Amino acid sequence: MQRYCRITLASFALFASRLALGGESDLPEARPVPDVQVLPLPHDEASFVHMGRELTRFHFAPTLQRPFLYPLVGPAGVSYTRMGHPHDPVSHSHHNSVWISHQSVGGASFWEDRTPARIVCQRVEQYEDGPEQAWLLAVNAWHASDGKTVLVERRRIAVEPLEAGQWRMAIDLELRSPDDRPVTLGETGFGIIGVRMAKTIGVLDGGGRILDSEGRLGEAEIFRQPSRWVDYSGPVTRDATGGITLMDHPANPNHPAPFHVRGDGWMGACLSLSGPLVIEPQKPLRLRYGLWVHAGVPAREAVEPLWKAFAEESLPSMERQPR
Repeated sequence: MQRYCRITLASFALFASRLALGGESDLPEARPVPDVQVLPLPHDEASFVHMGRELTRFHFAPTLQRPFLYPLVGPAGVSYTRMGHPHDPVSHSHHNSVWISHQSVGGASFWEDRTPARIVCQRVEQYEDGPEQAWLLAVNAWHASDGKTVLVERRRIAVEPLEAGQWRMAIDLELRSPDDRPVTLGETGFGIIGVRMAKTIGVLDGGGRILDSEGRLGEAEIFRQPSRWVDYSGPVTRDATGGITLMDHPANPNHPAPFHVRGDGWMGACLSLSGPLVIEPQKPLRLRYGLWVHAGVPAREAVEPLWKAFAEESLPSMERQPR
């Protein structure tokens, strides 16, 4: 019986191999498999992958305080971001790797976890793969503490691989009033985008470096100063360095944005630090931010071309695209 099974399995394997050798003739309309894909996963997650390698993952379960992206895997094969403050994980639990939120939306704070206000993903409307980039389009509702929707957000996340395992992500936002009343984004340094770096990259924990577009270095020089971009780089493994450049787009209000940076490992672009922003009914606010996930500790001259290419791009449509 065992000998019979072995012969049967061997014969089947030979038959299958012969089929495989001539298989292409059976798929005359076969299309290339996209190099870059965004794959829906269980538990309300979506993974951006390049040639089978995960670059980042979008977490959007309705039970979360807010959607976020984690990990951001750099060329060294590890995440260049983390969840939470390395020394104060309780009061800074809202530091969710890369996240969108704001401390004052119609008087409600969506920044801290200890507030009942939440950003809830209503649906992901579209997933698109491609030879050069993959993207998704999500719709989020910003619920105040009483459950009322104070802001409707459309979010487009696009990931584009670059050379040597590096990659770039563009986050486009459209914020609109849910009714015929204006929505005020209050004056604050907290929001609308934050990046919590890996512990080893932080200046205080890992000996990393913060550099901005004006050539300034460190928290003391950069803190809440206008910049076109800020780069946070440092050790990522025993043998490698790397980091992330957060870029502000020229179409954003108050560009160049003041950046809130800390030596403990986080950076964010401040949207309304200089004063309130009002979103009028039927006049949505468009915002765009870029993140370059790179190897090494780049000089200012190495970052500038990346920012210029990002700045020259036109804003993409925020509506579902026909296929």
